[in-house]
Amino acid sequence: MYFHQSQTRSSPVAPMSALEDGDMGTFGPELPAMFDGVKLAAVATVLYVIVRCLNLNSTTAPPEVVHQVTALSRYLFKSCPLLTKEYIPPLLWGKSGHIQTALYGKMGRVNSPTLHGFRKFLTMPDGATATFDLFEALGDHSTGDDVTMVICPGIGNHSEQNYIRTFVDYCQRHGYRCAVLNHLGAPPNVELTSPRMFTYGCTWEYAAMVGHIKQAFPQTLLVVVGFSLGGNIACKFLGESPSNQDRVLCCVTVCQGYSALRAQETFLQWDQCRRLYNFVLADRMKKLILSHRSSLLGLKSSNIGDVELSKLYAATSLMQIDDSIMRKFHGHSSLKEYYEKESCLNYIHKVSVPLFLVNSSDDPLIHQSLLEIPRALAEKMPNVMFVLTQHGGHLGFFEGAMLLPQPLTWMDKAIVEYADALCRWEKNRPACRRSGRRDAGSCLQRTGVTVSEQKRANVTSDLHAVRGEKSVFL
Repeated sequence: MYFHQSQTRSSPVAPMSALEDGDMGTFGPELPAMFDGVKLAAVATVLYVIVRCLNLNSTTAPPEVVHQVTALSRYLFKSCPLLTKEYIPPLLWGKSGHIQTALYGKMGRVNSPTLHGFRKFLTMPDGATATFDLFEALGDHSTGDDVTMVICPGIGNHSEQNYIRTFVDYCQRHGYRCAVLNHLGAPPNVELTSPRMFTYGCTWEYAAMVGHIKQAFPQTLLVVVGFSLGGNIACKFLGESPSNQDRVLCCVTVCQGYSALRAQETFLQWDQCRRLYNFVLADRMKKLILSHRSSLLGLKSSNIGDVELSKLYAATSLMQIDDSIMRKFHGHSSLKEYYEKESCLNYIHKVSVPLFLVNSSDDPLIHQSLLEIPRALAEKMPNVMFVLTQHGGHLGFFEGAMLLPQPLTWMDKAIVEYADALCRWEKNRPACRRSGRRDAGSCLQRTGVTVSEQKRANVTSDLHAVRGEKSVFL
């Protein structure tokens, strides 16, 4: 490439006598080389960004499992291979917690099956109408027992969500009956009959569903399952009363945050784009609430008026929605009181049945500090097992070789594998089956694995020390 400078009479310019033709020619090979270097740097930068965003340099590993060494934990490690095997996400994008979370949020699962069940309607004491969907098992359970999964979905979810459909179908094929709570106000085309919706920790509808299952199927054993917000409700329900744990084999929660008060502080941070997720979730909640505007405003006992609705329209975070709308459904005087009383943290130490708490390290919605709560619980209580995967995002846990994920996720398989193991554990302990309470918690007591009241008090103190909050007992 050569540069030429033209001269005209109208623009007299002195000739470039200092540059001979040979001198100018020496620039020819250097400029293309320089441009090639820029291109190479640009490509390298793009590749670096891709590697960082997709977290491609991260290695796969088996989940971290925190537990006390007991007869039950030793049995679970032998019976649950997924506790010791590597969780391998899809190669190209599966190591990104953001993409796993986004795919869960956008499509839920791949090729979700169509379910065939029955919808049940239960009238609550305050006039609300709780609904849940019941799906019978598609075969016998491996133990021959009657076992029902009582499932509490994530925020604003119901049985028609793709991830719920995939999980229920997998459970049915392994011999489990499934009952799925539809959060109050969440199912499409189901009107509210009272001036309230589901909240972060209200267990009324879930308790009604569990009570109905116990009455309708007197011989069934229960496996309690909660996803995200549903995990908080499930643990809180079990800890609210010892009778709630009757006939419960175990409880499994996935991707819950444990403390709403601590979580709301982290949800305002831009780290891991949590503020953006907060905005997206708030927008969804806003639309869901406004879809029931006539019911919330029209009923006489409503605590929601035009002032609250105007604040709702302006809200850009879940905390603003909780403060203006959600806390008023149950008459909480402040947002702090609402979060304290509706978190499972004040109840989870009272749960004596086996607890299987699953979280992901790269979950962009759950701050790392919140994971110290289940870790401390598992270190202190023999019935708790905390499982932390390296990848998975928020309720993602997709598996697959390269690009396309498989229909079933690691999460689906891990829950059923754990539940199957607990069913066999219960089946092989005749002393427990002869006891008045048919639950695995009594098995723990009979095998010498007990959780004393003093230890429960110590655990509660440790958990609140992790939070840095004052304990509230109800």
